[in-house]
Amino acid sequence: MGKMKVMGLSKSFGIHELFHDVSFEVARGDKVGFVGANGTGKTTLMRCLLGDEEPDAGTIQWDSADTIGYVEQRAEFGDGTLYDEFRHAFDDILALGEQKKQLEQQIGKSQDAELLAQYGKVVERFEQLGGYDYESRIRRIAFGLGFTEEDFKQSVQHFSGGQRTRICLARALLREPDFLFLDEPTNHLDIRMIEWLEEFLASYPGGVLLISHDRFFLDRVVTRILELDHQEITTYEGNYTYFMKVKTERRQALQSAYEKQQEQIRRTEEYIRRYRAGIKAKQARGRQSQLNRLERIVLPPETAAFNYFVFHAPAECAQRVAELEDVAVRFGEHEIFAHLNLLIRRGDGVSLVGPNGAGKTTLLRAILGELEAAAGRVKIGSRVKIGYFSQQHEGLHLENTVLDEIVYEFGTSEEQARKYLGAFLFHGDDVYRTIGELSGGEQSRVAFLKLMLTGANFLILDEPTNHLDIPAKEAVEEALMAFPGTFLVVSHDRYFLDKISNCTLELVDGKLTEYNGNYSYYRMKKAMEEQEAAEAQEKQPVGQAAKAAAQREPEAEPSDEARQEKMRQAQERRELAERSQLRNMSEEKRQELLDRAEAEIAMAEAELKGLEHQMNQPEVQMDPERSRSIAEAYAAKETELRARYEKWEKLAE
Repeated sequence: MGKMKVMGLSKSFGIHELFHDVSFEVARGDKVGFVGANGTGKTTLMRCLLGDEEPDAGTIQWDSADTIGYVEQRAEFGDGTLYDEFRHAFDDILALGEQKKQLEQQIGKSQDAELLAQYGKVVERFEQLGGYDYESRIRRIAFGLGFTEEDFKQSVQHFSGGQRTRICLARALLREPDFLFLDEPTNHLDIRMIEWLEEFLASYPGGVLLISHDRFFLDRVVTRILELDHQEITTYEGNYTYFMKVKTERRQALQSAYEKQQEQIRRTEEYIRRYRAGIKAKQARGRQSQLNRLERIVLPPETAAFNYFVFHAPAECAQRVAELEDVAVRFGEHEIFAHLNLLIRRGDGVSLVGPNGAGKTTLLRAILGELEAAAGRVKIGSRVKIGYFSQQHEGLHLENTVLDEIVYEFGTSEEQARKYLGAFLFHGDDVYRTIGELSGGEQSRVAFLKLMLTGANFLILDEPTNHLDIPAKEAVEEALMAFPGTFLVVSHDRYFLDKISNCTLELVDGKLTEYNGNYSYYRMKKAMEEQEAAEAQEKQPVGQAAKAAAQREPEAEPSDEARQEKMRQAQERRELAERSQLRNMSEEKRQELLDRAEAEIAMAEAELKGLEHQMNQPEVQMDPERSRSIAEAYAAKETELRARYEKWEKLAE
């Protein structure tokens, strides 16, 4: 089985050290998430693994037969069509196919034994490389990533930056290499495409190492986390949620041990100071020697995090913040959507989801008044002040320092401005950098802070977490959860949507559907709807054969006792298989699954408490529809929690 071994890797740029003495392994079949704040050196380390960057020290070992696929954030393309670009991934197969044709023509003229032997070898290699199904592989992966048959005919040069990222991703996936290296693979993918990629990678037989700030994606795909923090790599078994649980516990344990040691040091130093010149001087010297030999616990530097504070509450506004009544928007003859109806109430946290191109940003612009509705009416409530976060950050002054941008625009003191900026991870001399010097993610943080300080009571946010690393996303989440006003957000970050929203709107095929819960609740309801539709389809007769079957004498329905007995036997078979699997499992693997189950239970219990808190809100209790939907979500979460406890009990036996 192929394996990549990294031993003692170090890399610096000038005096700035990115990582030092890094060692880890990735085997075929491993799914490894690579996390860390922006600028810590994750992409540089990945480029070292690929040989595109030379490390200062250390070695990287590969098995000679291993193949590697790499999805980088920027890529170069030729001038051909999209289909040509995908076919280039199979140039060796195409060459073998051409050689196979030529040999077939030669064999038709002469049944030479040497020719037949050569032909057999070519055919065997052609089959091994998947020569007979490469076109179906192109279509499966291209369609999964949102491309169409029509797109195949287009020149690659005509595609947008986001589409080019998807082309690069498809190109790497096509050959199914032994190892896949993915740098932010979910950028520019809508939720449907991300979910397709999750399923693809979860069942992928090769090794996967991916850099991502998408926490939901990491939870669904990876089984191990590598964290690059303060020039060092730390390994955590499990997905992202488990990593955060273990990391927090380790930090708390280290903090407790540090505090106990500091108290021991304080008492010892006090003893030495008191008795070093008296009758106990010998004991004092002995304790000084012990103190000199003591291995001191050193706490790692604190990672910058959101410093909680309360923004000034925005002015009160009408209960009905925004309404759409039978709204339609068109561009020329092309209708984006029609007959949309929507009510956003004061205090709502609303998320808007749907595939790329569905019209989500168009809907935001219609509510903002930037687009005029072709039909219907958009009504904004009394005393509603809208604040808009766009992906382009038009309101930033590039020549200002970060500090001046806040002080001059909002008239705050420097001390108060620093407090606000610290909450959004700008510390020390960071505040003296100009806006133009900042990265896209840093500019996003400044733009979001400015939006929160405008006093707007209705925030409209278009992809506010794009380009943000995980600590910055957490800062934005905390700020939104503390925000006492109303907001409407478009985002592909499902983890973010789960935390901040209490209502989900789905815009698909010009239709708007409302789900009174967060993203997980929306997915649960969608799954139930799809299952009900599938069951209804199965019951519905189709074609002449079905009609003939319906006319035949119906078979006797099995009795309730027979059905129950069948279900009981199936359950026994499942339990027998589970017990057999547990018996053959190593103690290390059992403990890993047990720890993961405990993390999942803790997360489900926290979500249950959140739903309970929502149910107790007066505005929810006064709204029968919202109260009913939250009660349904609560009941579903209770069922899930019971199942998780049963799983934990089986592992703990």
